[in-house]
Amino acid sequence: MRGLRRQGAMRPTTMSRPVFRRFAGAVAVGAALASTSGCTVPVDAVAGISVTADGHLLGVMLVCGHHIDGATLYVDSDDTDKTVTVGSWTSDRPLRAGVATWPLDSAAAGWTTTKSPGPLAAGTTYAFYGWTKDNSWSAGSVSFTRADRDRLTPGKVLYDSISDDGDESTVAVPLAEFKAEACRDM
Repeated sequence: MRGLRRQGAMRPTTMSRPVFRRFAGAVAVGAALASTSGCTVPVDAVAGISVTADGHLLGVMLVCGHHIDGATLYVDSDDTDKTVTVGSWTSDRPLRAGVATWPLDSAAAGWTTTKSPGPLAAGTTYAFYGWTKDNSWSAGSVSFTRADRDRLTPGKVLYDSISDDGDESTVAVPLAEFKAEACRDM
């Protein structure tokens, strides 16, 4: 009976340490790639801010190809527990390719305001971005402070520009330049 068990018994499979390490490394790399890919909404618009002649804050949205349904202004923080929505707007119709502007501190035709921002606080960094209801597209955000807003002049747009080598900087440019260049910066 002992002989029968031996013949039918399976031998344990062994794997050399170098092979095991390569296998474990490949699994770790695959898990890392899977965890970082496909988790973000594709960007196909650029958000910016401007001001009116009397200093009121304007939202500026340049849609590069698809559509954007709305925009949100929030307190920008590395700590997600401190991220607070300050204002939120939904367009009556999806914004298509081109530029749209609307006042952020008062009612605007074609926009529903879910939350209206109060005065901007000194020393606080805000971020403004665009989104779609189904999370199919988004707009690159712009971060700014009240002091940044106060330095803007009518006809200039503040937005986050990305250079050819991937460096990001916040720039203020004439609206015509924003329309011509911002989609290329993505």
